[in-house]
Amino acid sequence: MPFFVVRYDSLIGSYLGETNTRLRKLFDYIRTQPCVLFFDEFDAIGKERGDTHETGEIKRVVSFLLMQLDQLPSYVIVVAATNHAELLDRAVWRRFQLRLGFPAPDQSMLTAYVERLIGQWPEKPKVGAKGIVRVLGKISYAEAREYCQNVRRRYILGLGEIQIDDAVKVESDLWASRIKPTESDAERSDQTTSAPDAQSKRRPPKRFEEVPPTS
Repeated sequence: MPFFVVRYDSLIGSYLGETNTRLRKLFDYIRTQPCVLFFDEFDAIGKERGDTHETGEIKRVVSFLLMQLDQLPSYVIVVAATNHAELLDRAVWRRFQLRLGFPAPDQSMLTAYVERLIGQWPEKPKVGAKGIVRVLGKISYAEAREYCQNVRRRYILGLGEIQIDDAVKVESDLWASRIKPTESDAERSDQTTSAPDAQSKRRPPKRFEEVPPTS
């Protein structure tokens, strides 16, 4: 079965009515065959219509999108993904029969994932995966992979002047000092927080301690 991924750079237009015209062409084509239509970052087009910060155009786009979804034949499967479920319009949720949530991995799951990533390195750090995860805290798999890639990049660009353990320590200190969101993006809120009220807290750096690698 064909799998189509929606590209928003080709879908969303800057002129009045342009996005709806492109949406119509997209759904007209989708109806011609059994297929799967995938919307990634669905909050870009399915935003809450009651948001006072949005323009009237996005409200018309959402209303038109809902109408197109209702008219799809049964042989077309629509899948949507978002990291900001709280931004989606309430009517959008009712168009999907299945709603799956993917919570952040726990410490043991992250440890196993990081262990697999660093196990592919030619040079192994003295600190174990458990020690790395302790510094990273509660993060996603994508963030853990980003951290490991940053360590490898720093080590490779060092051209032998820094050791892999030094690269791990530097990246861990940088990671611990990043600004973290105060609320989980996976939780849907009935109230929209305005930009001036939204605050982020700086997470105090944790002390990096070496932990023997797990066997």
